[in-house]
Amino acid sequence: MNDQPVIVQRAGAVATVTLHRPEVRNAFDAATIGALHTAFVALGLEPEIRCVVLAAQGPAFCAGADLRYMQQLAGFNEAQNRDDALQLARMLRAVAECPKPVIARVQGDAFAGGFGLVAACDLAVAVRTARFCLSEVKLGLVPATIMPHVLRAIGTRAAQRYTLTAEVFDAATAQAMGLVHEVTEDTAALDAQVQRWCAALGLASPQALAAAKRLLAEVTHRPLSDALLADTAERIAVARASADGREGIAAFLSKRKPAWVDPEAR
Repeated sequence: MNDQPVIVQRAGAVATVTLHRPEVRNAFDAATIGALHTAFVALGLEPEIRCVVLAAQGPAFCAGADLRYMQQLAGFNEAQNRDDALQLARMLRAVAECPKPVIARVQGDAFAGGFGLVAACDLAVAVRTARFCLSEVKLGLVPATIMPHVLRAIGTRAAQRYTLTAEVFDAATAQAMGLVHEVTEDTAALDAQVQRWCAALGLASPQALAAAKRLLAEVTHRPLSDALLADTAERIAVARASADGREGIAAFLSKRKPAWVDPEAR
């Protein structure tokens, strides 16, 4: 039995990062946070990997922080708690900024930090029975390190309600607010949706996907200023002149598959 808190598997161009602490509902501790950070940084550097699936074992996706871990944190001083919180924040950033698209496969409940983990992913699909909650205020805490990702995923108004009330809500509500993109009836359909997304991502240019992720992160909520116009014009100019940009246009005009789909086509 693998006793690692996170398992990384590769199947062709798809890597799967699996939370492997089902006995504690895949809750975070320092080792889990560190393992997730290491996994996403490493996978981002592997050219053969085209997308990453974030999954979990057991009935829950992620329950947030491990209770024993939280007891340890209660004994930390302010500086130690700050350092620990930064590790979580950096892990979430590694997920969000991974140059490969990241798909959250949510087979069960995602509470607190688990909610933030889903929000940090690019795409998310959940089973109908999954539940979601920003539960921190019930424990005298605030969802500070996950909030940048939560706001990007669900917006300010929804974040106000669910941060302050700590209400538990279902997958249909999560879809309506934008936290998850699809809801399925069971895990078989969940896996089918993940496979469809992986197939779609495999048809796209790896360079373009990484650039598109940066574009979304850096342009969202910026005012429509001359600086923004210049920035976006520069981005598309660079893309057009890139190797993948030239190959994509050439493949389209030649009615063939681009080289990132069929290496023999070039």
